[in-house]
Amino acid sequence: MNWQTFKEHLEAHTEQVLQFRYAPDTLVEASYHITEIKQAPITSVDCGGVMNAWTEVIMQLWVPDNEVQDRAMQVNKALSIVALVEKVLPLNPNAIVKIEFGNSQFDTRQMLPNAIITEGENLVVDLQADSVQCKAIERGGSCGTNEQGEECCTPVVEVKPKVQLKNLVSSASACTPGSGCC
Repeated sequence: MNWQTFKEHLEAHTEQVLQFRYAPDTLVEASYHITEIKQAPITSVDCGGVMNAWTEVIMQLWVPDNEVQDRAMQVNKALSIVALVEKVLPLNPNAIVKIEFGNSQFDTRQMLPNAIITEGENLVVDLQADSVQCKAIERGGSCGTNEQGEECCTPVVEVKPKVQLKNLVSSASACTPGSGCC
């Protein structure tokens, strides 16, 4: 999901309570804070030697120790934080959205919004784990060895044709190596 789509979902439900589901039947504690929103331009070179570039917008959630609340923040509060961020840092509307969260029972990680669901008074962002991917497969290649025995992770080697050199100045009176004429 890109940033523009994510933000449009929020803007369409401003009076609802914003919840994040990070595991089946498990919501981020209601006392969470949106501590920062990061924009990360990524440039990488994959195993096939191809350069890739994209941008991610990462919303970080933090649950303070010993703070208990019965109700999570409303969507309009989250949007006010987004507005503060966007005054200083224009966010790329096409950036991939990730939600960063962790607690004592769940290692901190970046997750993707799988779906945004209305459940009563709640707007629930259902999160799924991000996964590792092989970009060679995405380009129609293979990951590992293909039928010809070539590996996707080996850069393409350009085979240069062999050229036979000819002596264009050849004459009978010319000196040759070892003839003693030089």
